[in-house]
Amino acid sequence: MTSTPLPLFPLNTVLFPDGVLSLQIFEVRYLGLIKHCIASNTPFGVVALTAGNEVRTPEGKETFAAIGTTAKIVESEAPMAGLLRIKCNGETRFQIESSEQLKHGLWLAQVQFLDADRSIVVPEELQDTTDALRNVIASLQSQDSVSKNMPITQPYQLDDCGWVANRWCELLPMEQEEKLRLLALDNPLLRLELVQDVLAGHGLLG
Repeated sequence: MTSTPLPLFPLNTVLFPDGVLSLQIFEVRYLGLIKHCIASNTPFGVVALTAGNEVRTPEGKETFAAIGTTAKIVESEAPMAGLLRIKCNGETRFQIESSEQLKHGLWLAQVQFLDADRSIVVPEELQDTTDALRNVIASLQSQDSVSKNMPITQPYQLDDCGWVANRWCELLPMEQEEKLRLLALDNPLLRLELVQDVLAGHGLLG
């Protein structure tokens, strides 16, 4: 399988397919990247930082996870010179084969794209995870103040194991390492089973 070059954006977050990501871009190394992605309608890769800072410092050294998710820009605005605000949707998981940091600080990687989750209907024994997520969505929709910035976007796929698991992975206060392990799983049913355990541990299931 041929690897593909992909520019990376290391962040203190784990992005999942169909997830929502809003960013304010002001660093020179990323302004050029984002402008290019907007003009060419191409994605960039989001990877979780394991060391270092989102904002580059002279003494800082960034290291990041070997798995990530591509982000497609769906909204953008430039409120002032040197600042871009963007909203992205998570799309495809990828595995990094190699990476290099270019002279101006941008990371470029050779990646293998991973298969999308198989569509698996949520079984009866995991239905409580769907019911709880439906309640969360209804609660968010009732709050007019966040209607424009919903952390979960339509179409809602509440009958799909991978989609439900991914939304909970974004919402739950899990450690980054745990989220990365869940992102790396190829079996969406197993991912949702593990999420159910976390929800039960937090007392979030009826």
